Amino acid sequence: MRVFLIVVQFIVCITLIVSVLLQPGKSAGLSGSIAGGAEQLFGKHRSKGYEALFAKITKVAAVLFMVLSVALVMVK
Repeated sequence: MRVFLIVVQFIVCITLIVSVLLQPGKSAGLSGSIAGGAEQLFGKHRSKGYEALFAKITKVAAVLFMVLSVALVMVK
C-alpha cells in the first residue's frame, strides 16, 4: 500500500511540475506588475484553450499531492 502511494505521489508530483512550467506568464516584467494589476483585479484576464486546461490540471494535481502526502504520513 505504501509503495503504491509513493508511486502515485511521484507521478502526481511530475504532473504538477510540468503543468506549472508549461503555463504562460501572467505579466511582462515590471511594467506588467504596475499596469497589469488593474486588469487582473477587474477580471480582464480570461483563460481559454490550453491555458484553462493547464490551470485545471495544476489545481487537481496540487490537491492530489496534498491528499497523498497526508495519506502517506497516516500509513506510516
